[in-house]
Amino acid sequence: MHKGIQIIKTAIEPSRAELLQHPVYHQIQTLAQLQKFAEVHVFAVWDFMSLLKSLQQKLTCVQTPWVPVGSANTRYLINEIVLGEESDVDEFDNRISHFELYQQAMRQMGASTNAIEGLMHALQSGISIEAAIQQLNCADSVKDFLIFTFKIVNHAPAHVQAAVFTFGREDLIPDMFTRLLEKLVAESPEKVSIFKYYIERHIEVDGGHHSHLALEMVSELCGDDPVKWEEAAKASIEALQIRARLWDAVTA
Repeated sequence: MHKGIQIIKTAIEPSRAELLQHPVYHQIQTLAQLQKFAEVHVFAVWDFMSLLKSLQQKLTCVQTPWVPVGSANTRYLINEIVLGEESDVDEFDNRISHFELYQQAMRQMGASTNAIEGLMHALQSGISIEAAIQQLNCADSVKDFLIFTFKIVNHAPAHVQAAVFTFGREDLIPDMFTRLLEKLVAESPEKVSIFKYYIERHIEVDGGHHSHLALEMVSELCGDDPVKWEEAAKASIEALQIRARLWDAVTA
């Protein structure tokens, strides 16, 4: 592991610890409260995909005529992550993206998908992401979260995007949240089974294989440039802090 990785991990630890200890996890005790959580969290699941696809555009060739871009190893790393995030499997081995799986989980539990679907429809009709965010009927902290993401997508260099993707967008899942899901599944398996599968799959794939690939990608892109490592650490901290404000929206 590159020494820069450990430097970033040390730098983000206070913000990461704050997220793990966020009161939102203590407040979710019922199905109705889980619904409210999902109605906000779905925006983080979605814009994670936009970060991912932006990285794929920067690190590979996605146009014709094709020409090789960057290093083959970096191309492999990002394409492998895209494969898993964009076309994973549900609990019945049907191909599905993690975002679409999350939407299924929301519908099963009875959470409203109106806000996220409204955003999708606005974008599909040609409205800019900036205008679509402003039209959202949601808390300002949710809008700020999305604005930050697309500032990174539209203006940050690849090594900063990779760092935010890897360190700043961790879906931190404390043990007590997993235990809560076990309780809710025992009470209402017909309502929470897909969400439980999503969380388990997320821990297995994103927290394991994809995490290692993403760390290697950051190492390749930052190399031995101390300025790039510093920029990567700063953006990662900012991303974790804005995620905390997203959790604040749930508690509110």
